[in-house]
Amino acid sequence: MRAILLGPPGAGKGTQAETIVKEFSIPHISTGDIFRQNIKEGTVLGKKAKEYMDQGLLVPDELTVELVKDRLLKDDCKNGFLLDGFPRTIFQADALENALNSMNQKLDYVINIIVKKELLVERAVGRRMCKDCGQTFHISFNKPSKEGICDNCGGELLQRKDDAEETVTKRINVYQEQTEPLIDYYTKKGIIVNIDGEKPIAEVGKEIVAKMRNK
Repeated sequence: MRAILLGPPGAGKGTQAETIVKEFSIPHISTGDIFRQNIKEGTVLGKKAKEYMDQGLLVPDELTVELVKDRLLKDDCKNGFLLDGFPRTIFQADALENALNSMNQKLDYVINIIVKKELLVERAVGRRMCKDCGQTFHISFNKPSKEGICDNCGGELLQRKDDAEETVTKRINVYQEQTEPLIDYYTKKGIIVNIDGEKPIAEVGKEIVAKMRNK
């Protein structure tokens, strides 16, 4: 099973990725993880990526594609993979297709989780994280037993800086501008699976798995 997970910030991709990789026994691959691993190991590609990241610059598409292709050649990807956060642009999507063709592989599905912008903002702005153990809560959807206190360890619950409304709105706008064209791109290829991400988490997960098994 070779798949891509699409969806705006706050759509619940991380949670659904866990369900997918467990169900199909495939690795969850994000570009952030690839960058960190290559930098940690001091690979040639990792050193190049670090030069850009240290300057606060985006890693160029060509280098990102090389890093992803290198990751897909690892043994744990023999039975498939779930890409998360890549591709982000049409250029990257074309490059990924070329890379897979060179490996005699092709994508099975592109899972597109759909959530209205207003709800995305509400989900993110209301999120709170324990400063000690990292457990997450929500002031509306998943309240702690005691306001501002973690049920798990008793630590203080805080709002992450990137969950501020202005930041969240900006991230969603960037996603819509850069990544949403991919929906049309993969729809034309006949491999997109649109999922209503506003349903309960477990229901969303079941729907994704059912549609992926229906090939």
